[in-house]
Amino acid sequence: MSHRYFGTDGIRGRANSWPMTAEVALRLGVATGMRFRSVRARTRVVIGKDTRLSGYMIEPALTAGFVSAGCDVILVGPIPTPAIAMLTRSMRCDLGVMISASHNPFADNGVKLFGPDGYKLSDEVQDEIEALMDGPPDVGLAPSEKLGRARRLDTARDRYVEAIKGTLPRGLRLDGLKVAIDCANGAAYSVAPTILWELGADVTAIGVEPDGFNINRDCGSTAPDALARAVVEKGCDIGFALDGDADRVIVVDEAGRQVDGDQIMALIATSWAKRNRLVGGGIVATVMSNMGLERYLEASGLHLVRTQVGDRYVGERMRADGYNVGGEQSGHMIFSDYATTGDGLVAALQVLAVMVDDGISARAATNRFEPWPQLLRNVRYAGQSPQTDPEVMAVIAAETARLDGHGRVLIRPSGTETLIRVMAEADDAALVESAVDRIVSAMEKATARRS
Repeated sequence: MSHRYFGTDGIRGRANSWPMTAEVALRLGVATGMRFRSVRARTRVVIGKDTRLSGYMIEPALTAGFVSAGCDVILVGPIPTPAIAMLTRSMRCDLGVMISASHNPFADNGVKLFGPDGYKLSDEVQDEIEALMDGPPDVGLAPSEKLGRARRLDTARDRYVEAIKGTLPRGLRLDGLKVAIDCANGAAYSVAPTILWELGADVTAIGVEPDGFNINRDCGSTAPDALARAVVEKGCDIGFALDGDADRVIVVDEAGRQVDGDQIMALIATSWAKRNRLVGGGIVATVMSNMGLERYLEASGLHLVRTQVGDRYVGERMRADGYNVGGEQSGHMIFSDYATTGDGLVAALQVLAVMVDDGISARAATNRFEPWPQLLRNVRYAGQSPQTDPEVMAVIAAETARLDGHGRVLIRPSGTETLIRVMAEADDAALVESAVDRIVSAMEKATARRS
């Protein structure tokens, strides 16, 4: 079933435009409250948010919806997405809700939902919620004497700080390490520097002055140049760039070189395998991960299982097949020994743990393999997707055949925007560039013909 509201990672859109309106948020609260109504006397929902201005609109609308469905709401304010997953389980809530558009600009917002087990909801459950949202507006409302209540919890961030500190292996400290952290003016602006400092690091923090508008603006995991400059200027040993809700991380080594999630997964997979901590004999990643990672793992006696894009799908495959390490090239890292969803701070501490334990530099830790040439371009369109155009399909088939044995072509519609992502990867950079150019050109011509 195609979703009307939900995309790759919850509901997302431009704030105060459909579907990110107060009205939709209210209906979402009612429908989700109905779906997760507990058999206990009271249903408990914990709601967090990042630092976007529109959080002040979405939060009360969701709260009103849940309360009207008879749910009790616990509001924890700005906090990372993985903290909501953790709190949902540790506080025995029936549902966790995070208001965030992750790495998107401030004008966007979104809602991510977690079940009582701390995992993101499946497609099937999202289908049920959508059906309830489009049903009669008064169905599911609690009688007046059974309305829920809302309260604020001021200790949530402290709980998360202590939980994350506990993921560093026992006995390890960060004393003597100079660590830079870019919090993207987002949800981790307070907790991330605190965690690193309390573990002993000398911390340089940037992106820690949110104003409602500057989340992800020229900072964070999608713009790590600011962090790279800070690392070099301050003489830091390593830097970490989080995104707006801190569920992903990009590493910068001591020379300012940027390191993506594939290198982080390569490091942790081989390090944990050496220490007999890796479960499943490999890791889970998405179709976007570089072939260089796959070849590196194979040479190390490990394997790579691929899923569709989205850390939710990575997590589902890890649970189904019994893996404890997975992630995305974009920096979503899931370590199921510690968390149910991607957590940039857990990932950062695992990288630091290897550096400390092995006595190696950031570059030595994160320069694990030579990536294959890979090129990704986006094609925006209006109306019907150009991917279905016969001429486009013919070009895609031709380029796929041309790269056979040398690489691959991946065409993926965005789950949150009206664009097609065109990616090619091969052992020859010229092949990659020509394949992407031909496919993108065909899609642009098809879009022009249909406009």
